[in-house]
Amino acid sequence: MLESVVKKILASRVYDIALETPLQDAPNISARLGHRVALKREDLQPVFSFKVRGAYNKMARLAGKDRDRGVVAASAGNHAQGVALAAQRLGIRAHIVMGRNTPSIKVDAVRNLGAHIVFAGDTYQQAADHAVKLSKSRGYVLVHPYDDADVIAGQGTVGMEIMNQHPGPDAIFVPVGGGGLIAGIAAYVKYLRPETRMVGVEAEGSACLAAALEAGRRVRLPLDTLDVFADGVSVAQIGRAPFRIAKDHVDEVVTASIDEICAAVKDVFDDTRSIAEPAGALAVAGLKKYAERHARLHDQRYVAVVSGANVNFDRLRHISERAELGEHREAIFGVTIEETRGSFRRFCRTLGQRSVTEFNYRYAGDDEAHVYVGLQITTDETRSSVAQSLRGDGYRVTDLTDNEAAKLHVRHMVGGRGVGNKNELLYRFEFPERPGALLRFLNGLGSRWNITLFHYRNHGAAWGRVLAGFEARPQDRARLSTYLDRIGYRYWEETGNPAVELFLR
Repeated sequence: MLESVVKKILASRVYDIALETPLQDAPNISARLGHRVALKREDLQPVFSFKVRGAYNKMARLAGKDRDRGVVAASAGNHAQGVALAAQRLGIRAHIVMGRNTPSIKVDAVRNLGAHIVFAGDTYQQAADHAVKLSKSRGYVLVHPYDDADVIAGQGTVGMEIMNQHPGPDAIFVPVGGGGLIAGIAAYVKYLRPETRMVGVEAEGSACLAAALEAGRRVRLPLDTLDVFADGVSVAQIGRAPFRIAKDHVDEVVTASIDEICAAVKDVFDDTRSIAEPAGALAVAGLKKYAERHARLHDQRYVAVVSGANVNFDRLRHISERAELGEHREAIFGVTIEETRGSFRRFCRTLGQRSVTEFNYRYAGDDEAHVYVGLQITTDETRSSVAQSLRGDGYRVTDLTDNEAAKLHVRHMVGGRGVGNKNELLYRFEFPERPGALLRFLNGLGSRWNITLFHYRNHGAAWGRVLAGFEARPQDRARLSTYLDRIGYRYWEETGNPAVELFLR
């Protein structure tokens, strides 16, 4: 099987449009990990992503009558731009189906390449379903982002270049969404050098390959749990064709958290002065986690594929806020101190020489106060040891480092007034970033539920994060859920969240 895939890779027609990207040393990452790390810079492609390789290879091989029919693809990002650029170069009419909440920067990039844009749904799956419908009803050729032999072969040229540029990597780290990239790279690398380990890296909330390998078959992740932060790899099910290759030739899968991905974006910037998108830096996050997990290994030769750089500028604020947490160099605590003269100074004295990265406080009562504090963690301590040290000095401490509601919302709301004697249920939502999303939410609630709290902050992504409170009793939970389910936005209950209890009550 590998031989046939490798032949298709060698015959791929990607270099009419794609660059042979450099394999660049990463001195800062290498020094920190004690390994020789190189970055495969696919973010330097004409559309700032590897996706142009597979899209062009697929479309360049279309017969004349198929080219005349035009092509259709579903994507909100890199695949869309790859298809649009390939269509422009080949003189093919391209129709790109995007979710209605696609950021304008991505819409404009595709439109500027001459593609016709069709908006459908809010999720990739809704857009993909509509693309299939258009393919069947209007005869367009479907250019799938990963589940296609020619697309996989085009992406596999990344592996071919790595093996031409490197004397022999011990492991190659590849971001995984639908699996087209890792299938192509694994096929070529394992055929040429079986001893090189192929490591897939997935976002924690979108680990469809890890789930498939564990089950021994393709499984579909629940859409309501799918991570959307690293939107370039937010896929519910690994592709059928990629899985046939990956199940036998991917050695291991590592998952990375949002904070770890943000730290990897910073790592790529420190070594290249380029800004990768979250999915683009995912392989670096996995490489670091793999190195930590295999600490007995020394002076290994590692390659990580930096797969893309299509990131909205507005997202950088959120990424920079989370990078130090992902590097385990910062921790966030909720600390209760006495509300007496000099207590604030005594607390700061207790912190000693630790650097304070964030401090939020507002008077809350005569007896005690709650402080939202970020602290820099040194190499010889952990956040649990810091928390224990503070407790030893008599403070009540709640570790909020892994608390999404605290990091996304509460840090910006410290000091807000509570609801007094009213009952309140609290929920966290993901709204599609498009006009009318809030109105749909309010219309869905109707006049039955009084909103007691609402916080939203734009992160430059396709999905907005919202924290909302409702005047409701615990026994109203089931009835309120029927309204929320009807609206159709993903949500999580946060009633009783320790960060909320400390700072917003």
